Amino acid sequence: MKFLLHNDVGTNELSVSGDDYKYLIKVRRHKAGDLIAFRSRERLGEEYRYRLERTDGRNAYFSLQSHHSAPCENERRLHIGWCLVDPKTIEKTLPMLTELGVHKITFIHCRRSQQNFRLDFERFERIMESSIMQCGRTSVIELCETPNVTTFLKNNPESVIFDFGGESLGRDEVIDTVVIGCEGGFDESERKLFSDYRVRLFPSPMILRSETAAVAIASRLL
Repeated sequence: MKFLLHNDVGTNELSVSGDDYKYLIKVRRHKAGDLIAFRSRERLGEEYRYRLERTDGRNAYFSLQSHHSAPCENERRLHIGWCLVDPKTIEKTLPMLTELGVHKITFIHCRRSQQNFRLDFERFERIMESSIMQCGRTSVIELCETPNVTTFLKNNPESVIFDFGGESLGRDEVIDTVVIGCEGGFDESERKLFSDYRVRLFPSPMILRSETAAVAIASRLL
């Protein structure tokens, strides 16, 4: 764990209880005198170091020792237009995309996406917060959704499409926005929209699942 999120960060004294207490004291086995990094959700780029003063079996009590600016971000900003897949799949993939430094994800309701999927952005936020505490990143991925591929491409005309039949992705290509299909890929009506865009194929002889493609492409580009 690189830091812990706490609502009272910045005060001279703070206390930790519940699951955070169990993690710090029972799992990490911190003891009195240890310095632990805390950050606030509102000021993620600011790190506050607190010293563990004492515990009482249910709570841990800390005193502020230092404070400094310590942002941790990827230099590149990658925006993924991800055609909607099962939210359970998204939940499993978000930590990896967070660690890789993806800046933004727009979930696209494409033709082959199941229409009954509903996105729980609050749950996604909690998952990403757990991830940034582990990897040290000082922001969460910006999340939004759009009704169809047409709207996404209109709003993001620089997009590069990843689809079968495209040219192999070059090692030195600079790409800021990518579009990745859902399970089953794009249908023909959507492919007709791609004539004015770069279409690329991930350089692998295997067929990638949608979430694997998202992680692989993010890894390659970032």
